[in-house]
Amino acid sequence: MARSAEVGTTPVPVGAGGEHYVVVRLRPGGEVSAFPARCPHRLVPLATGTVVDGTLQCAYHGWRFDAEGRCALIPSLGADAVPPPRADLAVPWCVEERGGWVWLAPEPTPEPLPRRPGAEPVTAPVPAPRGPAGPVFGNLDPSLEHAWHPVARCTEQRRGGELRVRLLGRTWVLRRDADGVAAEPPAWGVRERLGLIWLAPDEPADVDLEVPEDGNRAFVAGWLPPERSAGPAGPLADNFLDVAHFPFVHAATFGAADETVVPAYDVEHEPGGFTSVQEQWCDNPQDPAVAAGVRPLRQRRRATYVYRAPFQLRLRLEFLESGAVTTILFLLQPEDADSTRIYTCLLLHAGPGQPLPDPATVAAEVAFEQAVLAEDLDLQADLCSTGLPLLMRDELHVRADRLGVALRRSLADFAADVRRSRAAA
Repeated sequence: MARSAEVGTTPVPVGAGGEHYVVVRLRPGGEVSAFPARCPHRLVPLATGTVVDGTLQCAYHGWRFDAEGRCALIPSLGADAVPPPRADLAVPWCVEERGGWVWLAPEPTPEPLPRRPGAEPVTAPVPAPRGPAGPVFGNLDPSLEHAWHPVARCTEQRRGGELRVRLLGRTWVLRRDADGVAAEPPAWGVRERLGLIWLAPDEPADVDLEVPEDGNRAFVAGWLPPERSAGPAGPLADNFLDVAHFPFVHAATFGAADETVVPAYDVEHEPGGFTSVQEQWCDNPQDPAVAAGVRPLRQRRRATYVYRAPFQLRLRLEFLESGAVTTILFLLQPEDADSTRIYTCLLLHAGPGQPLPDPATVAAEVAFEQAVLAEDLDLQADLCSTGLPLLMRDELHVRADRLGVALRRSLADFAADVRRSRAAA
């Protein structure tokens, strides 16, 4: 439990009756409210939430819950939309303050709270909130043996040297000689592609991500330094494909706070994955014409998302006012159950008739993308996730989540196809 003095407008995680909750005051000095520990949408711990207008707001997508646990707002659906019943939270039966402590009764009881003066609860460390009930696709899923994975930048591997890398819970040693790169222990294959070294532990069943901008002389590449996330690759891929979190997670970079509604969009399924084309409003502070007063900060862009299982992603952003194009490659290396290495490359085109982006422009774009990625990684650090839930009822999906649903189904299909192939062999 928690002492009354410790509970303010910042959520505090607590445990009661074997369940996990957060307690918070929805107004300064107001009564204490209690909520289940996770948001039903993407199972984000509500301990990371904030109090907004007398409600508890989830940090990821801005879903808001009132004191009774009713979902008061799903921003991606619009202010006039009625949240589905499953969006409501099952709050505990009773919450009271007594003797300087906050007391919870998860279920009705004849005498739910102690009446003895000075009674204090027995406190214990609060364990992490429970995860999904169904299967999750984690970094050690057996199907990942049958895919190509990036394991290093090509520039990290020098001729005659050794490079140790982690993949799927194991260590490989890479060596480069005149014939190329080899791995020890032996893998099904090692290759170089898109500026990266790729390794397939067993015969791959995935489909290569095509990148038309690679090798196109109208584009200039800028690599971010490889990053590492203390969590699995699935939620990172889900985050990359997600649009509804922009106003909340990326408020300091490009998220438009007044553009929270996500219009309906289509997803086209393709061999090995899918594609989706959307039009979005965003703030574009990187456009030089914005600083010159020629174009507004708020701009329209066409976003084309391309995904290939398991963890190859491409996003092409076409800025409709200027004609500039930024393509982002987001490629993930599942190192261990709780570790993923991230490779991000920007392919930049300044627009028709414009000179190629100069080194200073590329460096500025890379720095900006690093700031965006840092915002996402801060959120991922709070998820306490073991993988991407594959049972659809473990999370609550809404219209804006079509790409996330497609990702879950693609990973489930990929794993099932590998199992069938192995059974038939």
